[in-house]
Amino acid sequence: MPGSISFGKEMIARVEFAGYIIIFFARVADVSLATIRTIMLMRGQKLFAGAIGFVEILIYIVALRYIFNTLTEWTSLVFYALGFSVGNIVGVWLEEKLAMGFLIMWVITQQDGVAFAAYLREQGFGVTLVSCQGKEGSYHLLNVVLERRRVKKLERLIFEWDEKAFVTVSDARAIRGGHFVTTR
Repeated sequence: MPGSISFGKEMIARVEFAGYIIIFFARVADVSLATIRTIMLMRGQKLFAGAIGFVEILIYIVALRYIFNTLTEWTSLVFYALGFSVGNIVGVWLEEKLAMGFLIMWVITQQDGVAFAAYLREQGFGVTLVSCQGKEGSYHLLNVVLERRRVKKLERLIFEWDEKAFVTVSDARAIRGGHFVTTR
């Protein structure tokens, strides 16, 4: 009989550990989805955000069920908190990898802005060129609206053209009209 008691304790320990793992990964999943859902809401994609929210809350409830069953165990609370922390990191990483939506990039160049705008258009970017006045004289400001997945390419082109270019980037919530070359 002593052997069977040992076997029973091992089995219980494995089940408890499996519960901790379930708590951890459920939190990673639901917090990652919450991050993506929040970003989709900010971009005005209500239906997509609603669908994500539905799945997110189902996973959250599973995690809560396990956590309430093991509230007296500090280990389950640690796994819950770790899942939350890792979920934030994974959510932002996923959003960066999905690269959904559009950005607006404003570029002020001290080089020939007209030639640069033409070059960027040849590369498939839509560019609006505006003359502007800065502290040290007249420049060109290029307004480029682009898909998020193309930002690295545009940054490379900008700094190859003018390593001292001033660049700002912001999210574009809604876009209507204009000329875009979309990539897949």
